[in-house]
Amino acid sequence: MSDFDAIDSLLASVGPEAKLPQAQVRRSLREQAGLSKAQVARALGISASTLSAWEAGRDPSGETRAKYGYFLDGLAAKLGTPAHAKTPPPPKSPSGGTDNAEPDEGVIQLADSEPCVLCGHPAAQRMAGFAQHLDAAECHAAAPAADGSVEPAPRRPEPSAPAPQRPAADRHRSTARRAVQLPSESADLIGRSVRAALEAHGGDAEAATAALVKKAIPDAMALLDETRKGGRYDVIAHPWMPDILKKQSARGPDQVWEARPKWTRTELPPGEHKVTALDINGAYLSALKTHLPLGQLEHSTGSDHDHRRAGVHLITPARWDHDDVLPNPIGQRDEPGPLWITEPTLRLLLRLSGPKYGLCEPPEIHESFTSGATEGLLEKFRIALKDARDTAIATDDEVTLEYVKAMYSKFVSTMGASNYNRELYRPDWMHLIRSQAFANLWMKALKAHDEGLTVIRAMGTDELHVIGDWRKVFPEGRGVAEVKVKDEYAACGANAAGGGA
Repeated sequence: MSDFDAIDSLLASVGPEAKLPQAQVRRSLREQAGLSKAQVARALGISASTLSAWEAGRDPSGETRAKYGYFLDGLAAKLGTPAHAKTPPPPKSPSGGTDNAEPDEGVIQLADSEPCVLCGHPAAQRMAGFAQHLDAAECHAAAPAADGSVEPAPRRPEPSAPAPQRPAADRHRSTARRAVQLPSESADLIGRSVRAALEAHGGDAEAATAALVKKAIPDAMALLDETRKGGRYDVIAHPWMPDILKKQSARGPDQVWEARPKWTRTELPPGEHKVTALDINGAYLSALKTHLPLGQLEHSTGSDHDHRRAGVHLITPARWDHDDVLPNPIGQRDEPGPLWITEPTLRLLLRLSGPKYGLCEPPEIHESFTSGATEGLLEKFRIALKDARDTAIATDDEVTLEYVKAMYSKFVSTMGASNYNRELYRPDWMHLIRSQAFANLWMKALKAHDEGLTVIRAMGTDELHVIGDWRKVFPEGRGVAEVKVKDEYAACGANAAGGGA
């Protein structure tokens, strides 16, 4: 093959990208066809959250874009709707007309009515896998009385007597509650998985636990999708990432520093001391509550920090003069100079440099990659896991407890570049959540120090060693807001922490 033939072959392989309709048209076509996000996502080989991002305006690329365009063109042909119209046609209502209200996510019209999970009466729609009335006026579910007891729902008025009108805001809240919030016994994905595993393994707790841990990642993603229904923000699962968040080699790290603490006090007060190693419960679970960037990270330069955004920042940290009593908030770093840190670490440094603490100078911010952020993006997901964890502890259910631990720990560890979780590629989130766990541990060390305890060691996300009456500072227990004793040992004089750590 000549050089020109090679060039011609290369040019022939380069074609225009598949044309896609506007975002609102993409969603409207799917909803007119009565297809759920999960159905379409499975056919395209993507996650439901990725499809949400495409329907919110993000465009896929390459072969995936071609498949999505083919699917949308096919839908438009079947529905007799122009796929590339500038405005979407209004969605059809169950009665055959049009409805200007935004349709509920994942609603399927049933050919034959099924019992509503809320009231047991026939319902014509299924949402999130459960038959239910989407209109509060049609649902006969029991309503709580003013004194907290439960009363049957009042009978609907006869046609000749108009129903009393409530304020519009109240009507909206009630309808949303019916459409999105399912009874705990129906929405308990974690409990159903545990019961199914135990049944499949003949009640063998050890075998059931092993099976549940193996599928913790897809189960966590399913729970995330479930808890995101009705959410205010869409999860963009595979955004563009800057090079600093990409691994430099197959086994090497990227350029982001997570500020993992690995600190031991060099000198102790004279005498013999009893040291308690405290275990911080649910460190990664608590860290799910952190400011996460919603969309694609955007580059900026300058020293200003916008609290409405989150991401990673190139900074030069200020000098830390308290290594003798407290760990450095950026962790134990040997190399001087600028480094890329995460949002939780930057916010911790800014907090410690503020008037309340005054422990250091503020860092110098050189450049940033950030996006608009929210602290509540994973809140429903976190609460679902926390509630399941709390119930498992209260009922001494070790199978569920180990399953839940695996779900949140593997969720965090595989959302970067991992072959085990291809539904979510957010290395920025992974770094931020880990760093939030490290920052939470650091603040516990500061609290211990301020309350008169002698801090001996701070390691990772959950290990804090102290001298003194720690029960006056931290509540003891297995709950997320509590700590438990991991070890106790003796340390003498200037020895750093000689003992059974």
